[in-house]
Amino acid sequence: MGRRRVVITGMGIISPIGLSLDEYWDSLINGRSGVGRITRFDTTDYTAKIGGELKGFDPENFGIDKRHVRRSDPFIIYAIAASMEAVKMSGLDIDKEDPFRCGCILGSGIGGLLTVEREHQKLLERGPRRVSPFLIPSMIADMAPGDVAIQHNLKGPNYGVVSACASSAHAIGDAMRVIQAGDADIIVSGGSEASISPLGLAGFCSARALSTRNDEPEKASRPYDADRDGFVMAEGGAILVLEELEHAKKRGAEILAEVAGYGATADAYHITAPQPEGLSGTQAMKLAIKDAKLNPEDIQYINPHGTSTPLNDKIETQVLKNVFGDHAKKLAISSTKSMTGHMLGAAGAAEVIASVKTINESLVHPTINYDTPDPDCDLDYVPNQPREMEVNAVLSNSLGFGGHNATLILKKFS
Repeated sequence: MGRRRVVITGMGIISPIGLSLDEYWDSLINGRSGVGRITRFDTTDYTAKIGGELKGFDPENFGIDKRHVRRSDPFIIYAIAASMEAVKMSGLDIDKEDPFRCGCILGSGIGGLLTVEREHQKLLERGPRRVSPFLIPSMIADMAPGDVAIQHNLKGPNYGVVSACASSAHAIGDAMRVIQAGDADIIVSGGSEASISPLGLAGFCSARALSTRNDEPEKASRPYDADRDGFVMAEGGAILVLEELEHAKKRGAEILAEVAGYGATADAYHITAPQPEGLSGTQAMKLAIKDAKLNPEDIQYINPHGTSTPLNDKIETQVLKNVFGDHAKKLAISSTKSMTGHMLGAAGAAEVIASVKTINESLVHPTINYDTPDPDCDLDYVPNQPREMEVNAVLSNSLGFGGHNATLILKKFS
């Protein structure tokens, strides 16, 4: 018997460029940036004053009551909201399923940072008795999958994945493996992040990781462009419903794509900088392609990590050349982060959703703000305009501080 195949039957997203799947995709194909001046707090003393905030997000529009919002960190609420759209799209009726065959595996790079800051301030100003009893349940990264499971009665495998900006890609890869192993038939997977906070922004500013193009926020995220100067922090939630193929077919679900391959490695090199030769990233991609039972030439489109930092974009370009050889020049490559900013722990899942839409629509979204070519980044980044093309197989990369590499292969279902 062959291994169990894993397919995607539902997707949901709230992001800086749209609070639904349709809005998100429309912004991507039309090249609309979601980056602007941060409005949540005063950024006067910060070197970077811009970010990809959610605009107009109201939890009540997703059926989340005010009491739940008050006691939960935003990263939990974002995950719940995105899961509502994903589960609805999938057509799942959980009441008709064995709940112990339905699980939830989500990623978050940082967890409840806003809650930690708020409650720490209470501790300093008003003493320990004023700290909320919901502090711990709101700050721990595993509470997003825990709370999503409560919302949908998912009693199967349930845990959180933390690998910085690769978190939700690892979560999807883990979900794929759990279904393949026969431990579940359905896994709600993806990730969420809500780290645009005074402390979060200060930390990334001190690390000199962020763009300081404050006067042109919408042009600040410019992957592969010679004038890129750092990434842009962003927030949101991106959730997918992964399902065993025969289970999905039996209930008549619409199959959006197949999760066909997964590779994961570690640089074992530096806490923030990528390995200069990209050896471990190369290996993750090779493992994912082999796992999908494909050849490199079978891939048409790459959704890269593409952060807009000088080192990442240069090294990721070299890694693609290492893996694909002459075929690298024939690949269409476009960075979702050029429009969303970097959604950190939610980024991998947001980019998988973009990749699935690319397969379904035969349309590749552009890399916006690509104005000045960089000799070190000399591949086809689909600059500034979308491109119609048939896409049967996609490779999506996610990399995290700590040297975490995760690669996923998505295929058109057949």
